[in-house]
Amino acid sequence: MSGSVLASRRPGGAHPVVLVLLAVGSVQLGGALAATLLPLVGVFGSVALRLGLAALILVAVVRPRVRGRSRSDWAVVLLFALALTAMNLTFYGSLTRLPIGVAVTIEFLGPLALAAVLSRRARDLGAVAAALVGVVLISEALTTPWAELDLVGILLALAAGACWSAYIVLSRHTGARFAGLDGIALCMIIGAVLTLPVGLVTAGSALWTTEALARGLGIALLSSAIPYSLELMALRSLSAGTFGVMLSLEPAAAALAGLLVLGQVLSWVQVGGMALVVVASVLVLGRPTSRGGGTPNADPGDGGHLDSASAG
Repeated sequence: MSGSVLASRRPGGAHPVVLVLLAVGSVQLGGALAATLLPLVGVFGSVALRLGLAALILVAVVRPRVRGRSRSDWAVVLLFALALTAMNLTFYGSLTRLPIGVAVTIEFLGPLALAAVLSRRARDLGAVAAALVGVVLISEALTTPWAELDLVGILLALAAGACWSAYIVLSRHTGARFAGLDGIALCMIIGAVLTLPVGLVTAGSALWTTEALARGLGIALLSSAIPYSLELMALRSLSAGTFGVMLSLEPAAAALAGLLVLGQVLSWVQVGGMALVVVASVLVLGRPTSRGGGTPNADPGDGGHLDSASAG
C-alpha cells in the first residue's frame, strides 16, 4: 500500500485496510453460513431471519429517528428496502443452485458494470468485458452441456447483481436524507416486515427452532452488523479507490469461505475466471474518484454498503 494509506492509520487503532479485509471476510462467512440455513427454512425464511434479526440489532444500537420524516424520505427508504430485499432473495436463491464463489462472482458484475457505465472510460468498459469472459469461465458455460447448465441459478445471481447496483444508487439517496445508520436500520425493518409473513408460511415452525435462530443470528452479525461497523470506521480515513480494491477481493473471499465452510472446490478454469473478475474489479473500482464520481462505493455511514450483504 502507498505511504498515504499507511499514514492514514490512527494511533492505537487498527489499520483501515485491515478493517475492510475483516469486513469482506465477515460478509463471505455470513454468506457461507446462509448456505447452511437455506435447507432448514428456505429462501424466504433465511432472508426473513437475517433481516429481522439484523433489524433488531441495528434498532437497539442505532435507535433511528422515525418522526419528522417527509413522504419523499419514506419513498426513498422504501425503494432502498425493496432493492435490498430483492437482492437478498435472488442471491440466496442462487446459493441453492450454485457454489457461493460462483454466485458471488456472477453477482459482482452488477456493481462492476455500474462503475464502468458511470465512468464512461474505454479502459473500464474493457475491464467489464474481461469480467464477462471470467463469468463465462466460472459458470462453466463452455464445458457443461446446455441441458446440465444451471441457467436458473445463473439468472438469479445476475438478478442479484442488478439489485446490488440499484441498492448502491439508492443508498446514496438514502444517505443524503438519513443521518448515520438510520437509513439502513429503517431499511432492514421494512425488509423484515416484507419477508417475515412469507417466511412464516413457507418455513413454518422451523423458523423458530434453536438451530435456525442461532444460524440466523450469526448471519445477521456476520453479514450486516459487523461489516457495517468495520467499514464505517475504515472509511473515516481510507480513500474510495483503496476501498474499491479491497472489495474487489470479495469473489476470492467467497470461494475461500465456500471451501472452508462448505467444502466447495472450484476447478482451475473457474479459478481463472474468478481471477479475471477480480483484476477487472481492481482496475475499475480501484481508480481514485471523487465522492460523486464513477466508483460506486457506498459509505456505510450514509446508509449503504457495497457487499454481497448484502448480498452475502
